[in-house]
Formats: sequence, C-alpha cells, structure tokens
Amino acid sequence: MEGEDRVDSATEAFVAHRNLLFTVAYEMLGSAADAEDVLQETWLRWSGVDLDAVRDQRAYLVRIVTRQALGRLRTLGRRKESYVGPWLPEPLLTAPDVAEDVELADSVSMAMLLVMETLQPTERAVFVLREVFDLDYDEIAESVDKTPAAVRQIAHRARAHVAARRPRGVISPAETRDALTAFQRAIETGDLQRLLDVLAPEVVLLADGGGIKRAALEPVVGADQVAQVMGRIATVASLLPAQVNGYPALIVRIDGEIDGVLAMRIEDGLITGLYAVRNPEKLSHMERETALHR
Repeated sequence: MEGEDRVDSATEAFVAHRNLLFTVAYEMLGSAADAEDVLQETWLRWSGVDLDAVRDQRAYLVRIVTRQALGRLRTLGRRKESYVGPWLPEPLLTAPDVAEDVELADSVSMAMLLVMETLQPTERAVFVLREVFDLDYDEIAESVDKTPAAVRQIAHRARAHVAARRPRGVISPAETRDALTAFQRAIETGDLQRLLDVLAPEVVLLADGGGIKRAALEPVVGADQVAQVMGRIATVASLLPAQVNGYPALIVRIDGEIDGVLAMRIEDGLITGLYAVRNPEKLSHMERETALHR
C-alpha cells in the first residue's frame, strides 16, 4: 500500500509539471518527438526517486529533463549532419494562451528556435533555463553540472550570441498577422507585386522536406526568387491561418491533407525569413494543440 502511495505521489507531481517539462525539452531540442522521448526517460528516472529526499519537486524534475535533453541534443546534432536539405524545428499547433505570453511565444517561435540552434548544447540549456524559465544560477548549475560562476559566464556568452542573431525588436502577433494576411492574399490572387511588397529584398526561404518531400536543398535567397517559389503554391494548395509556435502562420493543405507549414520571421514590417516544413515526420503535432507552459 505504501508503495502504491509513493507511485501515486510521483505520478501526481509528474503530471502537474508535464507541460513545463515538455516545454523545457522542446526549447532545448526543437523537436517535439524527441521532447516526448525525453519525457519518457524523465518519468522512468523520476519514478525511482525517493520522494522523501526531494526538497523541491519542480526543480528536481527540471534537473532530470535538462540532463536527458542535453544527452539527446548531442545525438540530434549528429543526426542533423546527415540530414537531407535544411533542418527546421518541428512546428507545433499552439493554443491562444501561448501567444498571450509574449516572452514564451518569442522563445518558441521558429525564428528563435533557429537562433538557438547556433548555440552549443550547454549554452542552449543555460539560455533556456535562465532567460525563458528564470531559474537562478545555482539551480541551473545543478542541472548542467557546472559551478554557478561558470553558469553566469555561459549565460552572458549565450545571451550576447542570441542578441546578435535574433530579430530586431519584439514583433507582436498582430504585426505578424498583418504581414501573413498580405502574404496570403498575394499568393492566392497571384499578385506578384503585392507579394514583392511584403518580402524584404534579402528574404531567405528555408524548406525542410527531410529527403521525403520535394523541397529546395539550399536556402532560396532574394525577393524575386522567393516570390517565384511561393507563386507556385496557390495552383495546387490551400492556405489556412493557424497559431504555430505562438505566432500566426499558414497551414498548407493539398486535397484536404496537411502538406506543410509556413512560418515567418518579420523585421521592420517585412518578411525576412520564411520557414516551410514539409517533412511529414515533423507534422504530427499539427492536428491538435500542444500545451506549453513556463
């Protein structure tokens, strides 16, 4: 009976913090499938912990999930080296409350996840835990097996690295929605000039087909080139607005089936980055909303 109570208590704590743990893992990995695997590994370790010895269950669970995600991040890095074409984060259909938390939405946006891809694994873990979840340096130190002083240095370095690469200024969902609406209308009406008007001159399109679906194997650069690629979509697909990773985006459907997701990066009112995910292995979380939590 005592054993059953312990399992029930462990389960209750894990379920209570599950959305938080998933969000930590997803921000570290950019992959929902790998984040789910990390949660399974975290549960296996948590279920064997002596709860009487745990002072702060939330902190302990975050520590486990961070360590598991760090191990998975290194494996994922090797996998990306042999990936066919550009690798993009796995998109998530998110609930409206994610967009309402501006800092959370910014941290899970496709643009920010790609910026975090340029960090080393430990830098990424420290950045996520400090900047997104506001953990203190001592807690982070225990999670990444570094001293608090080392974590401070890593955090400073990661913060500067991200600041130099992130979109300038905070873009509101409303601004994204306006650009998205103009972009969608231009494609649907075949209005090339309207499309060029919303694209920055040096806009970059990254397309992730994973070697499974047809997609450009190299970045497409420049408004004219991107407009040509985008102009072909309306002839075969329908575009539906949705909340993806906390921001407005477009779901691309062909014959009623989800064929891909189009997310964007906006600076100074123009689209500077387009992210097209077509790899079907990355679209499983587009059928239902995923709960994210800080």
